[in-house]
Amino acid sequence: MTAPTRPRPALAARPGTMWPSPPGALRVRPVPRETAASYLTRLAAAYHLSPANLLDGLHITTTGTPAAPHATELHYSCEAARRLAAFTRIPPAHLDRALTRRPPPAAIATTHTATARWQTLAPAVQPLPACTTCTLRRPPHHTPTAWIHPAPDLPRVMICTRHQQASSDPRQCIPLGIRALPELAHARLTARRPPTTASLSWATTITTRWYDHHQHLHNRWHTRLRQLTTANPRLAHGPASPALTCRSLIIYPETLTLATALDRLPLRSPLTHTKQAAFLHHLAGRLRLPRLAPADHDLLWQRLTTH
Repeated sequence: MTAPTRPRPALAARPGTMWPSPPGALRVRPVPRETAASYLTRLAAAYHLSPANLLDGLHITTTGTPAAPHATELHYSCEAARRLAAFTRIPPAHLDRALTRRPPPAAIATTHTATARWQTLAPAVQPLPACTTCTLRRPPHHTPTAWIHPAPDLPRVMICTRHQQASSDPRQCIPLGIRALPELAHARLTARRPPTTASLSWATTITTRWYDHHQHLHNRWHTRLRQLTTANPRLAHGPASPALTCRSLIIYPETLTLATALDRLPLRSPLTHTKQAAFLHHLAGRLRLPRLAPADHDLLWQRLTTH
């Protein structure tokens, strides 16, 4: 006769843990440069919860008003970030490295409690929709679109060269297909050495002005816009004109080319007339133009003559 087995004691939580049972069972991996608000939204959707419900379940006190993932950012205190990392079973250092971190408010950065704050983002710094194929490869597959911040040392666009998707405006809820425009992916692949911040700022301002005033490259950009709208018919039904929402994407290759050329200019001495002519001749060749003759009020002249 076998001896009666003793009932096993209930598993007790180890000291320092938050839950007596294992944390979240569904693994939702963040997309590189994803915002904290976007990741929390996708994580909550995997459990059929709202972000507010998930934060409440983690005993994280929230302030501010949540909105769409691309319109707000979520700042965590250190304790709140630790609880989120424990629930997702992702090491805190890995989660912190994957998510884009904006400087948190002082009240969040110094608190020792589990606190999070929703903060409204200005349209100029709102994230962009990530490549849908890249997002689907991070289970579970039914989560919504991820929102990411573009690389800080390149023009404000998102280009996935592997899956041929791109976006340049938060009003585009999903990325655009760019297989019909191979020059966009080519420009992204060849940008091995990012331009300096100053040259990129000048180049973006100059090419944007050229685009708005139909100068120099207007015919090429008009053709590119037509190809993009043909490949993405939903653009015609968007909240704003494709000519506006796709502007940064349309001028992307030429912006990078101009920024790279501007990096070759001296920083503290203006160019002589001979060197200005040589630079414009070189730039025309890089832009594949027969010649480049900016008007006197063109911002390019201001950069060439600046000290």
